[in-house]
Amino acid sequence: MKVVVKTDISAYPLLSRGKVRDIYNVDEKTLLIVTTDRMSAFDVIMDEPIPYKGVILNQITLFWMDKFKHIIPNHLLESDVNRFPAALAPWKDELEGRAVLVRKASPLPVECIVRGYITGSGWKDYQATGSLCGYTLPANLRESDKLEPAIFTPSTKAELGEHDENISVAAAARLLGEDMARKVEATSLAIYEAGRTYAAGRGIIVADTKFEFGMIDGELHLIDEVLTPDSSRFWPADQYKPGQGQPSFDKQYLRDWLKKQPWNMQPPPPPLPEDIIKATADKYKEAYDILTK
Repeated sequence: MKVVVKTDISAYPLLSRGKVRDIYNVDEKTLLIVTTDRMSAFDVIMDEPIPYKGVILNQITLFWMDKFKHIIPNHLLESDVNRFPAALAPWKDELEGRAVLVRKASPLPVECIVRGYITGSGWKDYQATGSLCGYTLPANLRESDKLEPAIFTPSTKAELGEHDENISVAAAARLLGEDMARKVEATSLAIYEAGRTYAAGRGIIVADTKFEFGMIDGELHLIDEVLTPDSSRFWPADQYKPGQGQPSFDKQYLRDWLKKQPWNMQPPPPPLPEDIIKATADKYKEAYDILTK
């Protein structure tokens, strides 16, 4: 298994190269998704990879998709590289553990975010307005306070290098239609509650997360990544203290380091020291071990 920053798989056309994933067109119904070790923060791709991060993200997603398949179908077809098309054999070593074959879906044009705690951009919005994405929240909340119940706060999908924008549920309904908006809200909340209940039993608080959905043959499917350290905030429950930021098992550790650097959050990013790379990699692996073993 090797560290992978960028793939160049000539067997199939490259459809997109995102912040983390390279996506190839296998045939009219199938995509190859490769989760690389690229690291992004504040929508900027770092110059240095986090070794084997892509493998961890992919394996955590596989774990959750299997656990949630009774709630919603997903787009997975195959995750074992030994059963991939023969044309991919030359790239087996770099695809091992980090690649999947999936059914093509028509992605919905919103990010489906669920917040169980007030933190991150939600905390900033609350401080400024007392509300969040159209929800009026209780007065005098502290940073990292639990939200009861958890709330669905969709956002727009930004182009690479741009920032997603929080929108109201009503705005999401205008984009998706009333019935679909209600369905993705209910499904997002159901997956989140199931995930955070499981994680709580392992000593992890899932503070918030982001889901993506797409349509396949007229049916809603779960796609992309699920409850990973890239798409979620994972906090160690035994260190939780409301009223401040929390230690985490996710990229928040890297974000916090970056905020202390003389950097304007625009490319190019500052170089990552070896100790920051290693500590970030260790946090991702720890989350994987706690959740899946």
